[in-house]
Amino acid sequence: MYKYILETVSGINWMGILPLVIFFIFFVITLVRVLRKDKEVIKKMENLPFE
Repeated sequence: MYKYILETVSGINWMGILPLVIFFIFFVITLVRVLRKDKEVIKKMENLPFE
């Protein structure tokens, strides 16, 4: 289904879609890792510049 939708758009280039997909996957992985971090680790990292 997605392939059909993307092919119908004129001028679409896979070289433009690939970086977007890679960025989205990287962003989601980073977001999941941040949300799963222990709160104590976050507090420790938060105070590192002041130590």
